[in-house]
Amino acid sequence: MSFTDDHLIPLVDQGLGNSAYLVDLGDGRALAVDASRDLQALRAAAARRGLRVAFAADTHLHADFLSGAVQLAHDDGARVLASATGHRAFPHTPLGDGDETDLGGLTLRALATPGHTDEHLSFLLLDGHRELGVFTGGSMIVNSAARTDLLGAHRTEELARAQYRSLRSLAELPDATAVWPTHGAGSFCSAVQSDERTSTIGAQKRTNPLLAAPDEDTFVRQLVAGLGTYPDYFDRLAEANRRGPAVLTAAPLLPALDAGQVKALLADGGQVVDVRPAADYAAGHIPGSLSIPLRGQFATWLGWLLPDTAPVAFVVGDEQDLAEIVWQAYKIGYERLAGRLTGGMTAWLADGNAQSTTAFVKADQAAGRPYLDVRQDAEFAAGHVPGSVHIELGGLAAAALDAPKGAVVACGHGERAMTAASLLERAGHKGVAVLDGGPADYAAATGRQLAQGGNA
Repeated sequence: MSFTDDHLIPLVDQGLGNSAYLVDLGDGRALAVDASRDLQALRAAAARRGLRVAFAADTHLHADFLSGAVQLAHDDGARVLASATGHRAFPHTPLGDGDETDLGGLTLRALATPGHTDEHLSFLLLDGHRELGVFTGGSMIVNSAARTDLLGAHRTEELARAQYRSLRSLAELPDATAVWPTHGAGSFCSAVQSDERTSTIGAQKRTNPLLAAPDEDTFVRQLVAGLGTYPDYFDRLAEANRRGPAVLTAAPLLPALDAGQVKALLADGGQVVDVRPAADYAAGHIPGSLSIPLRGQFATWLGWLLPDTAPVAFVVGDEQDLAEIVWQAYKIGYERLAGRLTGGMTAWLADGNAQSTTAFVKADQAAGRPYLDVRQDAEFAAGHVPGSVHIELGGLAAAALDAPKGAVVACGHGERAMTAASLLERAGHKGVAVLDGGPADYAAATGRQLAQGGNA
């Protein structure tokens, strides 16, 4: 076939910061690379072109989402292509360095590129002897490389050195070769963020600071210095992907629950997650519920802040998409979804139950309170309110006793701060307020200059 840019369809998950790819092979068949368990976008793209997924390639054992390869094998008869050293416990074609797969006109060559994970493969797409592009997964990504600490701090440097060799190997491909990474902006698998999601080998040789490192030791120092925290659920998904996610024979649903059922679930150790906008949660919510507004990052915070072992019920707004809740949960392995509260807070109150409220204040109303910043370290260092206390949202539940009493909690806009406030309220804090806005709003309202660096 004559491959053109139109044959490659990137499928971007803005919330997790990842890209999957669908390649139109020109004969009604397609190759899927690093497809998520949430196959809605891939299915829609394939349907528009009348494609059946014949091959499903995974570059590595993903830690941030469940793979859709097993589901594609079940539904479409796709042949799963993956690293032999990953020891996956389901039918697949095990590949090693240099192994090639005939796609019918195009060829896919496996390249061993360990570093992000031990068994990591990149996949070079060839038209005859011409290198079209390389699916680099979590190896070379735009202006960076993916993190090397997911297998434990004791292996971070070892894997960073492997990553150095892998990037150098990829850089030997022709400059015109396209670079199609999985991880990108917004992904906690990335060590450094870039807004660009694809590139070329030549461009990366010019702009990727890690490729500019003069030696291996410098590369390792630069890569490791960019590593921040990552969601707790990353520690369990790689093994879940090795075993293979359960095949779904029907779209998962979110059953209706009445107020009594939700109350019983809470009493029995279950969790209630309120997915409404922050302002709605502030106005009235079930005591002890966790605020995680439904948006692209919903799965990240669900997986970071709640165990996957307890049943979860949801409080949902009238216009919110139930399917989005379900698929965001399922793509990170959260399947104990008890249902959603029918009638929302109106039904909860009509049943005679109490509600809690949280102050949601503008910047000019927040002055005089202790300021708790729950953003990531890099965000805080880029600009923060002088004198603020900094505790990342992901670590707040364990550090709730260290949070100042009566604080105004802030992030960039208010969503993460409302989540933080709900965690603090669950831990017994009283009089918590949330800033409707971010540090720049607070600075403008109080006439203060933002500070930079890691200290408040």
